[in-house]
Amino acid sequence: MIGVAVNRQGDRGSALSGYRVLDLTDERGMLCSRYLADMGAEVIRVEKPGGSARSPFFWATNLGKLGITLNVEVEPGQEIFKRLVESADVLVESQPPGYLEALGLGYPQLGQINPPLVMASITDFGNSGPYRDYKSCDMVASALGGQMYVCGEPQSPPLKPFGNQSYYLASIFAAIGILLALWNRHTSGRGQHIDISLPECVAATLDHVLVRYFYQGVIARRQGSLHWNNAFRIFPCRDGYILLSLLQQWETLVEWLDSEGMADDLTDEKWLDRENRLKQLDHIIAVLERWTRSHSVAELVEQGQLMRFPWAEVTSIPGLVNSPQLKERNFFIEVEHPEPGKRYKFPGAPCKLSRSPWRVGSRVPKVGEHNKQIYHGELGLSEEEIEALIKDGVI
Repeated sequence: MIGVAVNRQGDRGSALSGYRVLDLTDERGMLCSRYLADMGAEVIRVEKPGGSARSPFFWATNLGKLGITLNVEVEPGQEIFKRLVESADVLVESQPPGYLEALGLGYPQLGQINPPLVMASITDFGNSGPYRDYKSCDMVASALGGQMYVCGEPQSPPLKPFGNQSYYLASIFAAIGILLALWNRHTSGRGQHIDISLPECVAATLDHVLVRYFYQGVIARRQGSLHWNNAFRIFPCRDGYILLSLLQQWETLVEWLDSEGMADDLTDEKWLDRENRLKQLDHIIAVLERWTRSHSVAELVEQGQLMRFPWAEVTSIPGLVNSPQLKERNFFIEVEHPEPGKRYKFPGAPCKLSRSPWRVGSRVPKVGEHNKQIYHGELGLSEEEIEALIKDGVI
């Protein structure tokens, strides 16, 4: 609905305060709805009675949400869900294509109930195409989206990027689509359906890979720790790893190595020719690696930054958590654990808004924690009706 419901619990003063979101996602889209909660929306997570398995991933992607249980596969549950949709601005779901339509809860049906509704469907392959009903997961999306092909060492098989990257990308693109649809709704008065495909999200973020292929006919190859345009490479040091620029400020770099007696033949004039350096990059890498192994990461980063080299430590996870930069900006936040008395840290807001702040929620809802608030307080169901629905396995 375009109007703001006065009883909603969204974060007042944030970008999406006053908006209500229904969340029917699994791991493919839970981060999307959490971002909407971070932006101030009231997000109601709908789970089957009994709830799903809890894990640190679940906690991290469901912060700041309300939690209810509802079985939408039975008619009473479908009717209750439709009543919830009447007051919703957004529905985010990641069910298989056709699942909600078969229950009478697809966008054509829900759009009739609430024309301003924005619905985002995050699925393995989208709602159309020959792969529409194929089974998938993050690794399949990475493989079919081209991401896996360009990751790894040159002489090794393709490598899976770390983490569920396709799920995170899909959640980010879905959140962007939802914000655009809500903006459009201010002038059109109508909602729309957003169709998100995991491999398409992966392919959309392949950086230079597709641009070079379409414009130059170049098929990107795996280059391990060497950047695609040979500008950077990761090198080992005495106590860790460092990212170095290979060709920038060449003469200054060679002077530095030469002052320590480790420049080898790089002082020869032939290396002033950039094209010659690119042709014999393996030799340059070998010389630089002997040099970096004789230093600590901190030595090279500190001196390199003083000389305006864009170098950086390849930070370990403990190093990341203790980063003075992230500490100064209060990036990590403490949240309540579902078990009483426990608190854990999680990454905080990835961007800072000066007028409508992005605030990460401080806790995760327990299974069905807000059933009474929603079903009794908002839908007006009596205690007897709620008990009957619990007995029948509807909520």
